[in-house]
Amino acid sequence: MAATKKPRLRLRDVALCRLLSVVFVTLCGVLLLIFLLSSNSTSTTIVTHDTDSVDAYHHDLKFEKWHDLPQQSDLSLRLEKMNRLPPRNLDLYPTLAKDHIIVVLYVHNRPQYLKVVVESLSHVVGIGETLLIVSHDGYFEDMNKIIDGIRFCQVKQIYAPYSPHLFSDSFPGVSADDCKDKDDPTEKHCKGNPDQYGNHRSPKIVSLKHHWWWMMNTVWDGLRETRDHSGHVLFIEEDHFIFPNAYRNLQVLTSLKPKKCPDCYAANLAPSDVNSRGEGWATLIAERMGNVGYSFNRTVWKKIHNKAREFCFFDDYNWDITMWATVYPSFGSPVYSLRGPRTSAVHFGRCGLHQGQGENKACMDNGMVNINVEQPDTVSNIELGWNVHTYENQPGYKAGFKGWGGWGDHRDRHLCLSFANMYQ
Repeated sequence: MAATKKPRLRLRDVALCRLLSVVFVTLCGVLLLIFLLSSNSTSTTIVTHDTDSVDAYHHDLKFEKWHDLPQQSDLSLRLEKMNRLPPRNLDLYPTLAKDHIIVVLYVHNRPQYLKVVVESLSHVVGIGETLLIVSHDGYFEDMNKIIDGIRFCQVKQIYAPYSPHLFSDSFPGVSADDCKDKDDPTEKHCKGNPDQYGNHRSPKIVSLKHHWWWMMNTVWDGLRETRDHSGHVLFIEEDHFIFPNAYRNLQVLTSLKPKKCPDCYAANLAPSDVNSRGEGWATLIAERMGNVGYSFNRTVWKKIHNKAREFCFFDDYNWDITMWATVYPSFGSPVYSLRGPRTSAVHFGRCGLHQGQGENKACMDNGMVNINVEQPDTVSNIELGWNVHTYENQPGYKAGFKGWGGWGDHRDRHLCLSFANMYQ
């Protein structure tokens, strides 16, 4: 009887062991799965928390990994990270006004000029309602110190990470094997393509057009603060004096533009003739778009962006001449801008782009800028009931002008095209 029971006990024991093994493995698997899910959830939370203020940039600012852009320098990479920082002075100006007009100030390396425009902006009525973006072509401590002192509005600094000023021994800066002046590439065994006049690229000169195009693409399509902004953006430069009524006048102009001048692409603070202070008439003015205090919206930007190839392949290192001579004419109709009859911004620069740096005051009269601000310049002086006077057939650069050169190198042209694609 005992002999017949033993095998049954063994079979039962074996079955029980197998059952326990299955249960044990199943429990281990469940615990492991719970651990992995928990770990993954924790990791995601940390990443989200750490990048909460810059999450919109993680896709946009990694464009160099899949576009044909130059190898970045250490400084270039550091500056690109700084572009992700939120605006300053949020404690003083926590919110922006509804339908605000963003102001973009693009600068190079003329601190004496920058002090003047920043001081003028500090007196602009309504400036505290909006965001001021300062776009730097290169990194210069003297320029940074001036921007650091701004307390009159939200301010955000961005730096062109592919500025030639950041690359000391490689493109887009100067390379050892680059052709210079009118070098013959075959004789000199050097690199580069000459412009239409036989001159090779100058990094300091081409930086002007590179910076403007990179800035436009970044402001409209790259920055978290502006990528969804559909209203107007005002663009000014470091040698533009801005009158106290500029922002309020611009608000009036942009509101009147759809009714008074539906064919106008932009609104301007100043006449296209930089030497003019306006006509003083009781009428609005429609004329070709100027390069002092100009503003337009996203619809116009898309039209400009669609002409990236025309912009990038036109042999002129000036962004504004490129626009006048090839981009605007390609729209198929005159490109007018609406402005008031009295200027609200003045171009005061007397030096070229790469002069007037450091403490050199030779570019100013006795080291100062003397601009007379009268009482009408302190308040909005545009009447809602005014009619529009249109200037037709104005002198200036038009379709057919071949350009001043300086933009013949294929590398500059393809870098320019890369900027057009980096946020698309």
